[in-house]
Amino acid sequence: MRICFDHPDPLAIRESGYTPADLHVHSSYSDSSTPVRALLARAERLGIGLAITDHNEVRGVVEALARRRPRPLVIPGMEVSTADGPHILLYFSTLSGLQDFYAREIREKKGKSPYLAVHLTTEELVERGKGYDCLITAAHPFGYFFFDKGLLKCTTKHVIDPAVAGQVDAFEVICGGMRRGLNARAVGEATRTGKGMTGGTDSHLLGHLGGVVTCCQAETAEDFIEEIRRNRSMVVGEETSALGKVLTGGAILGGFLPYTVPSLQVQYEQNLPRLKRYFTRRRT
Repeated sequence: MRICFDHPDPLAIRESGYTPADLHVHSSYSDSSTPVRALLARAERLGIGLAITDHNEVRGVVEALARRRPRPLVIPGMEVSTADGPHILLYFSTLSGLQDFYAREIREKKGKSPYLAVHLTTEELVERGKGYDCLITAAHPFGYFFFDKGLLKCTTKHVIDPAVAGQVDAFEVICGGMRRGLNARAVGEATRTGKGMTGGTDSHLLGHLGGVVTCCQAETAEDFIEEIRRNRSMVVGEETSALGKVLTGGAILGGFLPYTVPSLQVQYEQNLPRLKRYFTRRRT
């Protein structure tokens, strides 16, 4: 079974010939307070790999690969927050590939709230990503809550052209921060469209790391990404509890406090068109 909504058992997964890795993890370089060294230590204890996917930032990956011993497996990645809402995860087989993409496409396009929207729409980001050797993945496709942070949520609402969803390589089908019903919808959409499948906790708290893992028959970042691209991954995990989501919200809020005013401006700009469409429909 390729998708399993259950707590992962890394030892059993490894004994079956697969490597488990949490592909959606945040560090103190973006909106989490967890140091990279703590993430690496916990991943090693759990027997899993990880991708540190900070928002619009790569310093966490740089530190992780500088500190890393033979284990754990670290897959270079980044979560980009686009101007029109959705979050896109990009995974690279090499650190140099990630750094090149960041330097050319992201660094100069960050706003005053560095973890929120860069000055690229989802369509523009995906188009630029296609010029690099990377795996382009829609994070939490039907999330988040009352914000339109998921690509499929935006295409369903006709906020973004559905053709954009066809251009990504994979969908994150189990995201620890989402509700089961929304993750199940993501599984169904990935199955229907033949997209690759990934999973991760979207962890902002150290204790959540490893609650969702992507499993591939691979030992290197390059092979791991290729297995996902070929649609041969398995995803195992459970959503974070209600209390865990509340604690995560508090952790995220702390990261944004220094950027309160520009963050509110971003949310206003992203949601104003949606509000206008809503009230226009109400009048008609």
